Amino acid sequence: MRHAITFLATGAYVGYLPVAPGTFGSLLAIPLLCALARLRLTPAVLLAGLGAFSVLAMIVCHRAGVAYADADSGKIVLDEVCGMLVAGAWIVPTTASLVLVFVLFRLFDIVKPFPARYLDRHVRNGIGVVADDLVAGLYANLVVRALT
Repeated sequence: MRHAITFLATGAYVGYLPVAPGTFGSLLAIPLLCALARLRLTPAVLLAGLGAFSVLAMIVCHRAGVAYADADSGKIVLDEVCGMLVAGAWIVPTTASLVLVFVLFRLFDIVKPFPARYLDRHVRNGIGVVADDLVAGLYANLVVRALT
């Protein structure tokens, strides 16, 4: 079970890259966004799927944090995947829109506008690890919608 948690939390071991694992973890979501767009899910079904995936990610990230003895280890990139899925939800995946989603998500994930910074600093375990990325993804999604 521990190997499955490590595999998932690190994004198939992308989290072990020595440089910018969060950035590379964010890139993992791009093929997923393209696949989700092809499925043409209703908004309600996509929202439910994102919610379920986020809850699962919180559990996986919590267990990985315990295993690493660091709740928000840099090796954990599943939270970036979740944030990117929110950032790109309901956006037509063109090259331009995916680049914009990626850049804005990374910007908001680094800057952590309210309430992301609060969640990152005050909510522990898997919930806090994933929640700040969900907020960054939401901000990125809203800005991309406003710009396109």
